[in-house]
Amino acid sequence: MTSRDIAPIVESFWQSRQRGVYFPPEWFDRLSLEEGYQVQLGLLARRLAAGARLIGWKVGLTSRAMQEQFRVPEPLFGYLLDDAPHPSGARFQAAALIQPGVENELCLCLGTDLAGPGVDEAAARAAVAAVCPALEIAETRGDFTGQLAVAIADNIQQRYIVLGPETAPLPPDFDLAAVQARVVINGAEVATATGAAVLGQPLRSLAWLANKLVQHGYLLRAGDLVMTGSLTRQFPLAAGTHVATTVAPLGTVEAYFD
Repeated sequence: MTSRDIAPIVESFWQSRQRGVYFPPEWFDRLSLEEGYQVQLGLLARRLAAGARLIGWKVGLTSRAMQEQFRVPEPLFGYLLDDAPHPSGARFQAAALIQPGVENELCLCLGTDLAGPGVDEAAARAAVAAVCPALEIAETRGDFTGQLAVAIADNIQQRYIVLGPETAPLPPDFDLAAVQARVVINGAEVATATGAAVLGQPLRSLAWLANKLVQHGYLLRAGDLVMTGSLTRQFPLAAGTHVATTVAPLGTVEAYFD
């Protein structure tokens, strides 16, 4: 853990957020990734104290190519609050979002607590109560590539999630790595992928998260949602966009942007 006093940095970020500044320039190139997480969780505590409710977590940079691009040896995590989830078919105002993009993911719902260290794929699978196809609606609120630690502090682009049909319970022989995703934007297919795009197996994303969170004093709770990481690249959004992702055999999730 960092030896620097994080409280004044959290306060600085918090005050900047009140002004609509999510990437405060005064912290550019001044934070380690570890300090970014400390600020992220400090801001989470502030938001919970203000009345928000923590409902789960998200994992990002789950492909080797993305980790190499950002020069990190592992994925990243962020949190989900109770204002994040929307049902399939939800409509959003594109102009109310900051440089929005959409990612295509699997969302896992936990049936039991899951706490590291030492969580493996078998333990992760045993904790999963349900899975559904999902969209993450991300915002580019600053220079994610150039200021990764600040991006971590700002909760790695998270804004909303859209949840498709739930498969519950997860069949014993169901292989999350083998699901087939097809992404259609405004009627045109733009990408296909399998669940293996997420660390080779989405359950590894869940296990990594459980083992990482305990280092920061958190554990996954029964009922938590976990967005395991994008199956494809992120696609930019504009007014007039309809996104539909079919994840066979789980079903279809879609959203509209007016």
